[in-house]
Amino acid sequence: MRGPAERAPYLQQLAELPTLLAAAVAAAGPRIEQPYRPGGWTGRQVVHHLADTHVNLYSRFRLALTEDNPTVRPFDEAAWAELPDVATTPLAVSLGLLTSLHARWSGLLEHLNEAQWQRTFYHPRYDTTLRLDQALVQYTWHGRHHLGHIQLLAQTAA
Repeated sequence: MRGPAERAPYLQQLAELPTLLAAAVAAAGPRIEQPYRPGGWTGRQVVHHLADTHVNLYSRFRLALTEDNPTVRPFDEAAWAELPDVATTPLAVSLGLLTSLHARWSGLLEHLNEAQWQRTFYHPRYDTTLRLDQALVQYTWHGRHHLGHIQLLAQTAA
């Protein structure tokens, strides 16, 4: 990425994700307990997945900013989505976590200088090194992708 102007839309999308997600969850109503597609996760699993995953992604940024090309730890997202707390934890808990987390994450990112955006981490599952500006694009896409799943449930509920 070339600079602040190119990053701005991604930073905006990252910041607004919790608000958009909360609105989509509310619009989905009871459909949130159903899969967004045959064989897919339920909306509940998607919301908790976003909270679980974004905690890890935020940590990757902080590691990259404080260590030299750290190796990040992959985790089994599918297994996490099947843990018992996913079925019992109110969605408001993960929505609140995402709101707070994204406020911290956005606050961190808005203060990075160009050299910091070029810092890296290594992801062993994909055998790749990512710069933070690349990770921003990838992780913003991740949030929007799953937001789309919840929005599908909301559309079918309407």
